[in-house]
Amino acid sequence: MERLILIETSTALCSAAIAEDGAVVSYRESSLPKAHASLTAVFIDEMLKERNISMSDCDAVCVSMGPGSYTGLRVGVSTAKGLCFGSGKPLIAVGTLDTLVAQAAAENLLPEGCLHVVPMIDARRMEVYSGIFTPEGRQIKETSPVIVEQGCFDELLEKGPVLFIGDGAGKCADLLAHENATFVQCCPKASSMTAPAMAEYKEKRFKDVAYFEPFYLKEFVATTSRKKLF
Repeated sequence: MERLILIETSTALCSAAIAEDGAVVSYRESSLPKAHASLTAVFIDEMLKERNISMSDCDAVCVSMGPGSYTGLRVGVSTAKGLCFGSGKPLIAVGTLDTLVAQAAAENLLPEGCLHVVPMIDARRMEVYSGIFTPEGRQIKETSPVIVEQGCFDELLEKGPVLFIGDGAGKCADLLAHENATFVQCCPKASSMTAPAMAEYKEKRFKDVAYFEPFYLKEFVATTSRKKLF
């Protein structure tokens, strides 16, 4: 049996799952604001107890590698590294956009005749982190920040049905309105990491636990609060 722990904390949704032989057997999620740090490890502990297993019974830990929330990614990666260091299990990472594409297929969200999937992670204002994929999950345009403007995906949409999916998809619906466009506003889930995580595990594409860093895509910029402290 191949048993993986899956951790997804790249957006507002904090989630974790345990998958056995490619099927999710335990799952937790929460959309409580800023709760990733307090809930991620708790979720994993609860699921291990629920399955009456320990880390020694698992084969690997998979974490979302981004892009996404700087803080969320740090929490997920730190938790995953801690589990791997403590148990000696390998670390796997799956891109946030890959998870969204897998989620579209797993939850039957693909429109009829879909030719392309465009996952979108909200990057504030009218910017998203995005890429272009086939419905089968093959990436054909690299992940990059995109400032969404009216008609910017028209060339792709003229070719046929396109699914825009992610927590940045909803805000783009009016600007990208087209008869071939379908929009699904959602966050990536740990349960949807199962297929890409299993592919990484079978190919033994493990990360260096000591040196692995999330794919932020942009540097974190600290801001100064305008509130008076005294």
